[in-house]
Amino acid sequence: MATRKKRKDTAPAFADNRPMPPPARLILDRAPSPLGEILLVTDDAGLVRAIDFHDYAPRLTRLLRRHYGDLTLEDRVAPQAVRQALTDYFDGSFAALNALPWATGGTVFQRAVWRALTDIPAGTTSTYAALAARIGRPSAGRAVGAANGANPIALLVPCHRLIGANGALTGYAGGLARKAWLLAHEGAR
Repeated sequence: MATRKKRKDTAPAFADNRPMPPPARLILDRAPSPLGEILLVTDDAGLVRAIDFHDYAPRLTRLLRRHYGDLTLEDRVAPQAVRQALTDYFDGSFAALNALPWATGGTVFQRAVWRALTDIPAGTTSTYAALAARIGRPSAGRAVGAANGANPIALLVPCHRLIGANGALTGYAGGLARKAWLLAHEGAR
């Protein structure tokens, strides 16, 4: 079996794109939500590395391996601030997630898409094409869609706020029913 070379631009980075060393270990916690159990992945520094839904655990594992290699997930409680922000979000305080520090691997392009997603306020939506234009790549709508689908930090990096150009709900790694629920919860039309 051939091994794939890790591309230079996939090194872990802070949300503002500063390079960072990969985590020594990743911590896995589980939290209840109205949409089912949520998997929270943080590191020893308290940075959020991934958030996903329990029934998408294989996807989460695949993304973490792609970003960080073969790190073992250690079952422990996530920092209280992370757990509380998630609870607050589901209680209607949508800005609670904005204060959480996060870092992830991914390509430079993916990280640009993920940072731009955090600029879409709760209660609003945008399209793939509009986000592509916002990051200075107006012809990269499909690539934005692919980056959106590879987002490892659901909710905090709100990939659910992207919709099709015709207003239709299009793909969401957590399922379209969850996407619809999240948009309704946030008051989006």
